[in-house]
Amino acid sequence: MNATDYPATTASAAPGAGALEENLWPATAALDPDGVLRVGGVRVDTLAARFGTPAYILDEDDFRARCAAWRRSFADCDVYYAGKAFLCRAVARWVAEEGLHLDVCTGGELAVARSVAFPPERLLFHGNNKSVAELRAALAYGVGRIVVDSFAEIDRLGALAAEAGVRQRVLIRVTPGVEAHTHHYVSTGQEDQKFGFSLAGGAAAEAVERVLVAPGLQLVGLHAHIGSQIFDTAGFGLAAHRMVGLLARVRDTHDLELPELDLGGGLGIAYTGEDAPLDVDDVAERLLAVVGKECAAAGLAVPRLAVEPGRAIAGPTTVTLYEVGTVKELPGLRTFVSVDGGMSDNIRTALYDARYTARLVSRPGAATPGVVTIVGRHCESGDVVAHDVPLPVDVRPGDLVAVPASGAYHRSMASNYNHVARPPVVAVRDGAARVIVRRETEEDLLRLDTDPAAEPTPTVAPGTAAASSAQAR
Repeated sequence: MNATDYPATTASAAPGAGALEENLWPATAALDPDGVLRVGGVRVDTLAARFGTPAYILDEDDFRARCAAWRRSFADCDVYYAGKAFLCRAVARWVAEEGLHLDVCTGGELAVARSVAFPPERLLFHGNNKSVAELRAALAYGVGRIVVDSFAEIDRLGALAAEAGVRQRVLIRVTPGVEAHTHHYVSTGQEDQKFGFSLAGGAAAEAVERVLVAPGLQLVGLHAHIGSQIFDTAGFGLAAHRMVGLLARVRDTHDLELPELDLGGGLGIAYTGEDAPLDVDDVAERLLAVVGKECAAAGLAVPRLAVEPGRAIAGPTTVTLYEVGTVKELPGLRTFVSVDGGMSDNIRTALYDARYTARLVSRPGAATPGVVTIVGRHCESGDVVAHDVPLPVDVRPGDLVAVPASGAYHRSMASNYNHVARPPVVAVRDGAARVIVRRETEEDLLRLDTDPAAEPTPTVAPGTAAASSAQAR
């Protein structure tokens, strides 16, 4: 990535405010002289007063710039933004406008794409257990590629495509047997996991044979994804080597050179100052070189490559803004700083033991830092936002605290635990702010909650099957 794409953020803050660490904060983030964070030209104290807290603050210019950087680096490839990282209508429009493709993995994500008329030929549909309804919706919309993940799905999709009178382009998801050095919950390239067809066990080769004879299906390529939050290209290189080997076997066995190879996503980002994310230009150069070398050795034409960045685009663009409610010091143990969000807006710390940093963003604070644990408001001792964070020793109720790198999976995985409404997503750009996902309300929560006392009880005739079932319950 060129330095001009992501200028280093420096502080003009008062003494004690400190500087913003490079790679952690959105591209437009800066500190005002009074220690208040500004993103997209808007002060966070203004955002808190207008939109409340907690809130996800998304730097639109940074998001668009990262889309453009991936498109430039992989100029002759298909770049699919992985919608599971974060997707809403505004984001789908940005992705389309920046020339990227879109990867969806559920009927709901497809519905978002459809609602903004995202070009169907630029859609890729993932998922290890797509329903018949979802597959029918994908066929009806004309989704460009569907990634098949099981033998049952090959049969199911083939029948549905034939029934619809279409020939659906598909990729076969292959498990290449590559161990990504990441948390085992997000490692997806090894044999013992739910995705794809095993390369070593022969299932991938069998899947190729089944798709080639399936009615309504057109095999156009192979797909692999080895995991997420990866900081080393060695795994990608090994996966490319093995996938090209399978392409060569398909050619030798079926006299067919498949024209496409999707190597997935998974590039890591910085959540703390200890993380060293890879440069997208370097990743593109290495992947293209490996695939080119392997294809030359196998006597294959280089297929059209595809990649699927999600976290790498969305993650660094967003901060979560919280208000401090309680500061509780346990002498000799630790200090807990409680904020008005928690595991309902960021489950990753509890789920993956993910590590974050944070900073005081509403004033300079004392020059002396203390080490605190930022916790949420939920009824769980594991409701931790960030462990061992250096915050000024005078942090107090009413202060605003921001957690960077909150753009990927936070809103997507948010919940209503303890009946807490999910925060809004506020996009900032050129000194203006707008809500792109509104804050949930208590009315939203109650709207799905049917009240039996307010509804007539159906009359069931004695002796019927329904009556017997009711008695059994």
